[in-house]
Amino acid sequence: MKPAPRILSALLAFVTVTACATESPPAPVSAAAAQAGPTPTTPAVTQDAPEAAAEEVSPVKPIKVRIADITPMSDKTEKVGVGFPIIVTFDRAVRTRRRAEVESVLEVQAQKPVEGAWRWVSDRKVIYRTKTYWKPHQKVLFTARLSDLPGNTGAKDVSRRFAVGTSNISVVDTRRHTMKVYRDGKLAKSIPISAGSGGMVRNGVDVYLTTSGTHLTMGKKAVETMTSSWLGVTDPKDPLYYKLEIPWAVRISDSGEYVHESAGYYQFLGRSNQSHGCVRATPEGAKWFYTISQRGDVVKIKGTKRKLEWNNGWSYWQLSWNQWKKGSAR
Repeated sequence: MKPAPRILSALLAFVTVTACATESPPAPVSAAAAQAGPTPTTPAVTQDAPEAAAEEVSPVKPIKVRIADITPMSDKTEKVGVGFPIIVTFDRAVRTRRRAEVESVLEVQAQKPVEGAWRWVSDRKVIYRTKTYWKPHQKVLFTARLSDLPGNTGAKDVSRRFAVGTSNISVVDTRRHTMKVYRDGKLAKSIPISAGSGGMVRNGVDVYLTTSGTHLTMGKKAVETMTSSWLGVTDPKDPLYYKLEIPWAVRISDSGEYVHESAGYYQFLGRSNQSHGCVRATPEGAKWFYTISQRGDVVKIKGTKRKLEWNNGWSYWQLSWNQWKKGSAR
């Protein structure tokens, strides 16, 4: 089943849209000044009092910026998965030539360190991803030393501590119709599933196919309303119309893919792909997966011809490490 998007027109325009969508609303550029040439002396200068050459320095332009949002939430509110990104949104645009300076005041310190890098995805948003997954069961401290930016008068430094929980890595095989969930490296459960059936092509993309690639869980709802409105089908008399309340829905992309309880049709679970793009699971399996899910958990899907885009939700692991680092300003 697919939930309706918050903005229907945007989903229809997005060629990579999946059938699931919810009806309800997750070397630096130098700041040094240019040097001017020496000030010429007058011919009347005496030999015992030579005039020293003077330098004129242009003023450093300020960078006035604050943080509008940090994702995910703090260690006092949630635990996150080993794939989680740090998403920082500023209150105003940061010019390209000043981004390296801004990056230089953003620090990430982990109890169990791994290499990481920032990537700018817009003029207001920068994202931190690690080279390999975070080590589980640790704390990570993010600090933005905004007061160190030139001319950022009155800015307060900002910090947030994250808690990395259990390593949950799920592998969905759409050809074998199974989802195997590994917790801290050990197989915890194998769940029969049914993935996207295919057969609905929009703008050259089969939107009924589940996307193959490395997804991250982005949020979850105990009950999600899923409708056919993302297709433009709102007439209950239309054969393609549906509106269902689906339990145990865990979102894994922006284009509407979820792992959720199958709305009936249990005979297909573990046998064939019959969904509109989501991963349907048994009631027991879906509830268990919902219960253990943390934002930033890894869900690897394989076996379909439709590739997950790196910027579809939190799918940043679709980029190689070298590709990811190219988005940094440093």
